[in-house]
Amino acid sequence: MRLITLILLISFLSCENESSESKKIIEKKTLNEPIQWVNYKSKKNSKRKRVVLISGDEEYRSEESLPQLAKILTEHHGFDCTVLFAQDPERPGLIDPNYSFNIPGMEQLKEADLMVLFTRFRALPEEQMQHIENFLLKGKPLLAIRTSTHAFNFQNKNHAFAHYGWNYNGNLSFWHLGFGKNILGETWFTHHGHHQQQSTRGIIAPNAKNHPLVNGIGNGTIWGPSDVYGIRVPMRDDAKSIILGQTIDRTAPYDKSDPFYGLKESDLIIATENKDSTYNPNKEMPPIVWTKSYQIPDGQKGQSITSTIGAATDMVDEEVRRLFVNATYHLLGLNVPKKAKVDFVGKYAPSAFAFHTDEYWKKKGLKVESYLWE
Repeated sequence: MRLITLILLISFLSCENESSESKKIIEKKTLNEPIQWVNYKSKKNSKRKRVVLISGDEEYRSEESLPQLAKILTEHHGFDCTVLFAQDPERPGLIDPNYSFNIPGMEQLKEADLMVLFTRFRALPEEQMQHIENFLLKGKPLLAIRTSTHAFNFQNKNHAFAHYGWNYNGNLSFWHLGFGKNILGETWFTHHGHHQQQSTRGIIAPNAKNHPLVNGIGNGTIWGPSDVYGIRVPMRDDAKSIILGQTIDRTAPYDKSDPFYGLKESDLIIATENKDSTYNPNKEMPPIVWTKSYQIPDGQKGQSITSTIGAATDMVDEEVRRLFVNATYHLLGLNVPKKAKVDFVGKYAPSAFAFHTDEYWKKKGLKVESYLWE
């Protein structure tokens, strides 16, 4: 009997030790899991508002611009921010803008007061899209940047969220032309300016000179090397143009090695002055910034602001950064500062907008944790 009791005791202790060791292994594995998104928490936490910024485009380097914007919002304005990135699930923790099917951390939208979206032609899984749908059903505010007019593209027409696709023409009439057209006011249409050859100057729309979005921004002072997108006007519903896009010609030679392709803010040759051409892109300047309300079926009414200027290199311009900070305040129902502080937080040296091969991203090995901020 004593022998049996001793055997049972040894067995119990062995199981306990094994359980403890397993727990240590699990904890160690958890601690060693790659970081797949980054959180920036305000030390002041003065606004007590949370902003989730979603990157995922192949061309305009949203994986560079959104972490910097998040740092500005956190450091200078007291918002808590979370930045999400596109990643191949087989290589978690490594940013891969070319991988269109996964942006981990979308559940962070549950606690978000504002979504900042900068994606292009994504085909996210249903569970990730559901978080976006839930956000919109609640009528929460949205700031959409550049390619977000064509944020989604679903080749699988049976996908539960195929109607979010940029060119949707299925049976759901409300969703004709997808997320961009119905939530923002426009889907992908065309390049209005000459890509990599002409830049953008922002001109405040005549009826928007006193709008809070342009606080601290002088007329004609917004500039970015990305070209103007074509927008069909008038846009639907209550869309209101805030800033118009003037197309600017280059004065220096094209320089592929320059992140700005040789384009400069000081360029003064405006396309309308080109007397040798019948093409006049500035005869009717399309909006590059506009506001619009939205309301999806069975959802509450919400507000969106869209800016088609906003490539990572556009963010070098102080007024572009101020525009995004102003939009954050305005969408959250807060008083927009007269001239918001938008100094860079840390170093910011953005890459040129360009497409890269899958091999480029594998070789680059850009880690999400590289955007951690102490």
